Amino acid sequence: MNPLQQVLDWPVPHAAAAVLGPAGVLAEVGDTARRFPLASVTKPLAALAALVAVEEGAIELDRPVPEYAPAALGDELAAELGSMTLRHLLSHASGLAAERLRRGADVGGRRIYSNVGYDLIGQLVTGATGIDFGSYLAEAVFEPLRMETAELAGSPASQGIASVEDLQALLAELLRPSGLLHADTLADARSVQFPGLLGVLPGYGGQRPNDWGLGFEIRGDKHPHWTSPRNSPATYGHFGRSGTMFWVDPQAGLALVALTDRSFGSWAIKAWPELSDAVLDAFG
Repeated sequence: MNPLQQVLDWPVPHAAAAVLGPAGVLAEVGDTARRFPLASVTKPLAALAALVAVEEGAIELDRPVPEYAPAALGDELAAELGSMTLRHLLSHASGLAAERLRRGADVGGRRIYSNVGYDLIGQLVTGATGIDFGSYLAEAVFEPLRMETAELAGSPASQGIASVEDLQALLAELLRPSGLLHADTLADARSVQFPGLLGVLPGYGGQRPNDWGLGFEIRGDKHPHWTSPRNSPATYGHFGRSGTMFWVDPQAGLALVALTDRSFGSWAIKAWPELSDAVLDAFG
């Protein structure tokens, strides 16, 4: 039996899902070509584009942002966050508040899930490359991976649009890298940045610690969580408030993506771990 079949019983207007292993797609359900608003699942896509820019030498991962782009912050905020780097921004450790370009904590002091931080990443990459961030994301990530219907329709934090088929291409690259990023960069992206930071995981409350990589949320020992307790601590991925999610479990050698068009809520808190369990039972 297809372990994804339960997705068709979710209380959502539309849904599609797929599970992959290193050799390719293991199961699918729903209209995998249908495009969905990704919400915050946009963030890891934007992060990969920023890391491509780092590898191309356009921007530096560990150089303080106020040194090369003070105008993006303004003089007062640049002074307050003088040590903030792209690494901090990608891992939500920048000190920026969630929705406003202001200081919410000291740099590296705690994990603040910052949408405005990802908007700033887009501005920094555009400033460094001279290319609109949506176009850069398409050239750096979507086109090489053949994510043929994916696009960025606005904010790098939340306005991506893509199908399950598009995200299958991403997950295949993460499970069996073909060279989008250097192996060391990819290993860095899925490793905990600034270990031990406390913070709030949206929808799930305070986490001690709230582990994050470069664009990817890392499961660690978080509880409660949107993956299964049986997913390995090394599992990484993201979910979005539009009812979207994906994870990659390196220990199991599996990746799961599920996209819907119903906002995140109690239905997802129940359904997503159940789906993860079914996938691990079938293929783990």
